[in-house]
Parts: sequence; C-alpha cells; structure tokens
Amino acid sequence: MRAVDLIRTKRDGGYLDRSALEWFVGGVTDGSLPDYQASALLMAILLRGMTAEETAALTDAMVRSGIKVEYPGLSGTPVDKHSTGGVGDKTSIVLAPLAAACGAYVPMMSGRGLGHTGGTLDKLESIPGFRTALSLEELRRAVETIGCALIGQTSEIAPADKKLYALRDVTATVESIPLISASIMSKKIAEGIGGLVLDVKAGRGAFMKTDTDARRLAESLVSIGEAAGVRTEALLTSMDAPLGRAVGNALEIIECVETLKGNGPKDVEALSVELAARMLVVSGIEADGARAEARVRAAIADGRGVAKLKQIVENQGGDPRAIDDYSRMPSAPDRDRVTAAQDGVVVSIDAELVGRAAVVLGAGRDRLDAEIDPAVGMMIRADPGSRVRAGDAVIDIHHRNGRGLAEARSLLAGAIEIADSAGPSRPLILDRIHSIKKRTA
Repeated sequence: MRAVDLIRTKRDGGYLDRSALEWFVGGVTDGSLPDYQASALLMAILLRGMTAEETAALTDAMVRSGIKVEYPGLSGTPVDKHSTGGVGDKTSIVLAPLAAACGAYVPMMSGRGLGHTGGTLDKLESIPGFRTALSLEELRRAVETIGCALIGQTSEIAPADKKLYALRDVTATVESIPLISASIMSKKIAEGIGGLVLDVKAGRGAFMKTDTDARRLAESLVSIGEAAGVRTEALLTSMDAPLGRAVGNALEIIECVETLKGNGPKDVEALSVELAARMLVVSGIEADGARAEARVRAAIADGRGVAKLKQIVENQGGDPRAIDDYSRMPSAPDRDRVTAAQDGVVVSIDAELVGRAAVVLGAGRDRLDAEIDPAVGMMIRADPGSRVRAGDAVIDIHHRNGRGLAEARSLLAGAIEIADSAGPSRPLILDRIHSIKKRTA
C-alpha cells in the first residue's frame, strides 16, 4: 500500500477498509510511516469523518499494536469504567473498590490530568507510597487476589495510541470523535475486559461542551465496545459545576474516603453508586439495576467498600493508615478564601474556571512533563443552589506560599455566579445509552 492513496481516499470522503487501517497503524507503530503522512491522514479523518465500521477497525488495529491482557484464573468477567474527564471527577476511586467489594474483577487503567481536568493517577499518587506503575503481571496478580488494581497505561498496551495521540496533539486533530473513540477504546479493550461502563460528560468543565457532541461520542464508544464483544453502556452526565466539593489531589482522596464511609457529597455518592451498579450489571454479577444498586449501597453501609480501598492501597505500596488518619496525607500550608460579592443564591460555579484555578495553584498541569503539588487545591463551601450573604465563604483555597494565588482568586471570582433566586438546574445524569443496536432498531 501507499500512504498517499489512503490520504487521498479519505480526503475525498472515501472508505478505508480494515487492511488499509491495519497497514496505517502498523506503520505508525514501527516508525515506517513518516509523521507528515500520518498527520495528513489524521487531518483527513478529522475533516471527513469515519463510519462506525472504520472506527471499529481502527480501534481493533490499535489494540493489536500491543498485547491484550488475559486473566486465565478468574471465575468472572473483568469490568472497567472510563470517564471522559472533568473537574472534581473522582468517582473511579470510589466505585472501583465498591465494585470489587461486591465481587467484580476491576483492572482499571487510568490517566493523568492535563489542562483543566484532573487525573486519577495524580490523585492516587497523593497517597503516601502508592504505586501506579505496576507491571502487567502485577496487574493480573492483584485482580486475581484482591479483585482490583488501579494503574497507569503500560508500554505494552496499545502502543500505537501513544504515538497517534502525540501527533494529534501537535496537528490540531484532537477533536475528531472517531479518533477520540479509538484512543479511549483501544486501551480499554486491551485491558482484557468483558464489560465497560462509560461516564461521558457534557458542559462547561467537560471536553464535550454540548449534550449533542457528548451523545455522539457516547454512541461511538458504545458501538466500538459492542463490535469488540465488550458489553458496553454509557451515562451522559453534567459537568457544568465541579463534582463534589474538593478539587485537588489529596483533598479529593479524602473526599473519596468520606464517600466510601457514607459521609461524602451527595452528587459524588449518587454517581459513584450508579456507575458501580452498572458495572455489576455489565459484568453479569447482577441482572437487575435496582438489585445492583442495593448491593453497592450495602458495601458502603457495612464498610466493605472502604476496607477494599485500604487493601488496594496496601497492595500497591501505599500507606493504608492514611485512609483513617488524614494527617498522613499531603496538606498545603496556607489558606485563602473567595467570598460572596452579594446576597443571593449561588446559581453556578463554572467548572472549567475552577479547573484552571487548580492548575495555576499547582494541582494540575498544562503540559505533560509539569510537576504537580498533591496538597494544593480548593474546597467549595457553597455549591450551586446554596443561599449566601455578602462576605460568606464560597470557596476555600489551599495554597503553598502564594503560588498562583492571585490568578486563582481572579479565576474563581469569575467562576461564581450569584443571583436573587435559583434558576432551573440540570440533572446530574442526563441520559443512559445501553445499546446502539437497540436504539437504532
């Protein structure tokens, strides 16, 4: 094959068959395809799109660019969850131990924060000693023995994705739904899972700003999962305001622990429970959503969920005492506060601006090699719907020696909207997509 023929075909709106896409992914992986030709094809895909069949074939080729993990010793179906990212989006750290405590096998590979969205790995690594860089053998052993591991992507998993993403990042081709879908699903399918629950976020703090775009992405992801034989469901959820009250790595870990103990914010608990319940359904542990939810809530009430988190932390080298003794977690030395400028009701808190404030404080990164401070961040004291008086605390800032404080204060002041009365609120869960085949039949 010749790269120029593939580029021309897609440029003109044509169809790339499985063999063409396999050749393209192989050339990217082994370096035989020059970056300029790979980039040209990526741009053609961005502009002309791909069919569901093309996207599934591209994903499959990316999966096979590395190895697909197998778990020969398991008696059940491995299951995972993926979120498209947001601000305060910490549910993985709640739902993974809950699902495992209910009998699920959860090999969860997560990512780091970039831009205004946080990353699960950064949050986990704020626990003293916690290792996310496990080998695949350590992953298998953890899943077989305690039911769960929370790790980063290894070099053996979908290596084509890392190379393609690096090209997309510098060629303005990140925003293609087929390319986003293939990137997400190639890593998930390569984990060796048989069930997957997706949390596709829409709103100001999400990658997909509109419900329409979020739905298109969700349907693409579910379609790929079904084509690969992975039972896949998606929830469309709102990300206009931060999820929960904590934003920042160690602060969010503490909020996760409190949620597992039954004391967390209602939105974090509700979404974590719903996602964990759906994980039990797609893995075949429960056939009914209501029974699955009751089972998950029981794991919170009787302490099995938080006990499982301690077990995961200890297994991955972390200090399990930090789960009960928060003084062992990183803590920023300094505090500041953003207050209400007027009497009224907090109508909204812009999640993207809050996320950007976290980055300038040092809790996030604006480039992949940036160091983060696990201790800094924010606690929201008056969430949307709260009535406040002028001067009341809305957001507490945890900072270190004033780093980024002035810019963070400015961003947070702009994020808070207060009005005389509350307007209509969006539900946390906007929609559910259980099967593309069923929806289109």
